[in-house]
Amino acid sequence: MTQKTRTSFADAPAACHIAVIGAGIAGIACARTLVQAGHQVTVFEKSRGAGGRMATRDTEFGSFDHGTQYFTVRDPRFEKALATAPGLVRPWSANTVRILDERGRVVAASLPPKESHWVAAPGMNALVQHWAKPLADAGQLLVETEVTRIEPDALSPKLWQLHTEGPGAGTLVHSGFDAVVMALPPAQAQALLLSSQQGKALMPAIARVSVAPCWTLMLAFPLAGQDKLPHLGPQWNAARSTHHRIAWLARESSKPGREAIERWTVQASPDWSQRHLEDDGERVKGKLLKAFTEVTGIRAEPNYATVHRWRYAQTTEPLGKSHLWDAKSRLGACGDWCLGHRVENAFVSGLEMALKIC
Repeated sequence: MTQKTRTSFADAPAACHIAVIGAGIAGIACARTLVQAGHQVTVFEKSRGAGGRMATRDTEFGSFDHGTQYFTVRDPRFEKALATAPGLVRPWSANTVRILDERGRVVAASLPPKESHWVAAPGMNALVQHWAKPLADAGQLLVETEVTRIEPDALSPKLWQLHTEGPGAGTLVHSGFDAVVMALPPAQAQALLLSSQQGKALMPAIARVSVAPCWTLMLAFPLAGQDKLPHLGPQWNAARSTHHRIAWLARESSKPGREAIERWTVQASPDWSQRHLEDDGERVKGKLLKAFTEVTGIRAEPNYATVHRWRYAQTTEPLGKSHLWDAKSRLGACGDWCLGHRVENAFVSGLEMALKIC
C-alpha cells in the first residue's frame, strides 16, 4: 500500500498514481499514455491477460478470434501507434460478400472493402498484449484481479483505494490513488459505481449508453486445409449476413499468420443474441450450427464446436464523446462505447482520457 500527503489533484506535481480498471485496448492505451507522460499507473484486469474483446482462443485445432474480427485505421494517432508494433499488424483480404435472402444464400457478389481490413498476428490479442508488456514487466498490470469496490482512502480521504478479489490472493485493498479510470463496458462501470456509491456525476451519461450482446460460435474442420481438400464450402472468406440468427461469418484460416486448418467464427445478430442471452450454451450452439449450415452449405460434422457469450459486444447507442471525466471526484470512464464500437474508437477513447488527466 502506498500512502501520500497530497492535498488536491489540481495541485499535484507531474507524477500522480492512477488506477486503470480494465486491460482492453482502451485501458492499455490510457495507461501507456499516462506512463509516457511520467505518471505511475496500476492496471487491474479480472481476466488472465490483456486484450478485452481483442480476444484470441487457442485450441488444438488452431486459434479463433472470437471477439473483434478486424479493425480499420482512420485516426492518424491510431496509425502512428500501430507503427510501434511492426510485424504484428497485417492487412486481411477478406473477400467479403453480403448474404441477403431469407435462407442466407449469397445473392451479391464480392464487395470491395471501402477501407482496408487489418488484423493482428498471430491472433487479435497480440497487439494489446504487445502494448501491455512494458506494464506487465514493471509489475503495473495485475491480472485475475477484479475490482469490487472504489472508496476514499482510509488514511488519506482525498485519495482513492480499491478493493479487489482474485484466485489465490483473496480480498486485497490497494490504496493511494490520485485518480481512477474505468475502462469497462458501461454496464460494468455503472454497477461498480453503484455498489461503491461513488461517481454519481458520471451515472446519468453512462446510463444513456446501450451495448448489445453477442453469441459467438467457433468451428474447426481439420480434414480441410489439405492438398486434396483445400477448404470446405463457399469461395468467400467472410460475409455480412441478414440471416435471422447470424450477422457475420469468417474463415479464420484465411487471415494472415494463422494455421491452415479450416476454422470458422460465427457471430450471432444483436437481436437474436439478446433474445437468447440466458439460453443454455449447448442449445445456442445447436441453433447457430444449423444456421451456419444454411448460410455456407457446409454439412460436414465439425471436430470442434463451442460457443462464447459476450454480454457487452457492440455499441448501439454511444455516449457521443470520447470519455467521461469528473474533475471533482477524479473518476473517469472510457471505452469504445464512448464513440462507437470500433477498435480505434476504443484506442482514441483511452488516449483522450489520458490526455485529459495529463
